[in-house]
Amino acid sequence: MCFRVKFYPTDPAALKEEITRYLVFLQIKRDLYHGRLLCKTSDAALLAAYILQAEIGDYDPGKHPEGYSSKFQFFPKHSEKLERKIAEIHKSELSGQTPATSELNFLRKAQTLETYGVDPHPCKDVSGNAAFLAFTPFGFVVLQGNKRVHFIKWNEVTKMKFEGKTFYLYEKKIVLTYFAPTPEACKHLWKCGIENQAFYKLEKSSQVRTVSSSNLFFKGSRFRYSGRVAKEVMESSAKIKREPPEIHR
Repeated sequence: MCFRVKFYPTDPAALKEEITRYLVFLQIKRDLYHGRLLCKTSDAALLAAYILQAEIGDYDPGKHPEGYSSKFQFFPKHSEKLERKIAEIHKSELSGQTPATSELNFLRKAQTLETYGVDPHPCKDVSGNAAFLAFTPFGFVVLQGNKRVHFIKWNEVTKMKFEGKTFYLYEKKIVLTYFAPTPEACKHLWKCGIENQAFYKLEKSSQVRTVSSSNLFFKGSRFRYSGRVAKEVMESSAKIKREPPEIHR
């Protein structure tokens, strides 16, 4: 069992408490390590350097010998060239940053990436090609070959439904069709889509409605997201008045 972030903040820097930002930082750091947060080499080096600064502080030649960054596992795999770039940024650009500042800068960079907040669902397109479907704070995405091939903002998604193993997403001009491995996986995908759209799109939880996947020929499922929406969560965060909790990094 492990702690996971279900709904990623659209702007993690706007979270009032440092401890909340720290927990989101840990989740995105995990996403980077597991290959969910995809990025170009220069961005990867910067993100890893922020992690390094947050965990070991300023570069000290007496404590950090040649190759010191190789002792940390930031990604599923990386090269010596990338390790050198990480160390170079850590040495020359981040001196003086506290752990909290480095974590905040990490979050600000991570949120600009296309796969920020992605929890990939394996599927196949109508041609039988492998694809990963995901829901982010900003909309629905489809990834193929480590590239984003579709992105539809939440306010442009008009409907989502499933029939057996087939998932449909409707936009004003197009309908995207994908096939999940099993009916159960497809139903889970649909539920994730419904609750993500409700959480990020709606202004208040009282606007949440029960959604059905059924039609004239298919008896589907009904589902209703239960909980606060993003705007309400951020408003509650802004009103917190307690003493900041101690963080044990």
